[in-house]
Amino acid sequence: METANQDISGQVEIVATTAHHIQGFHKALDAVAKERRYLTMLEAFPLPETREFVLKMIQQGNPHVVATAGNLVVGWCDISRHFFPAHAHRGTLAMGIIPAYRGRGIGNRLIAAALDQARKAAFIRIELSVHADNLPAIGLYEKIGFVREGVQRRSVLIDGRFIDTVNMALMLDE
Repeated sequence: METANQDISGQVEIVATTAHHIQGFHKALDAVAKERRYLTMLEAFPLPETREFVLKMIQQGNPHVVATAGNLVVGWCDISRHFFPAHAHRGTLAMGIIPAYRGRGIGNRLIAAALDQARKAAFIRIELSVHADNLPAIGLYEKIGFVREGVQRRSVLIDGRFIDTVNMALMLDE
């Protein structure tokens, strides 16, 4: 596997996640989580649990895409369908990009690919929660069409610091 520094200027592709991408996805997820800034998980689940999650997402037809630069997974976006039948039209979006690849339009491309898969899978409502201090992400989500629906005050506590979260949603049928 390459490191981010070896291929920082390389062509980035957005592709549907396959079993081949699981280890790279796990590594990218862990890197973003360990920043302790953007995700509520502070490290990735162990690789076997991550493998089970991704394979289940694929099997269930839930959107899951990765951004790759050569053999390196540099970002991901997934949408998990809600479990209960009365909520099955809804999905929760999660995404991340490793630091060296941020600010290059990859997030927009990842979300567009995941939303395309969501439309094909008959999702109607896509939801997300984002840390209120993550202004670049909020700006991206609003640019795509997500609307703020509320704020959960002091909903995250990392290293003794409370963070509000902004709840946002996008209706795919509007």
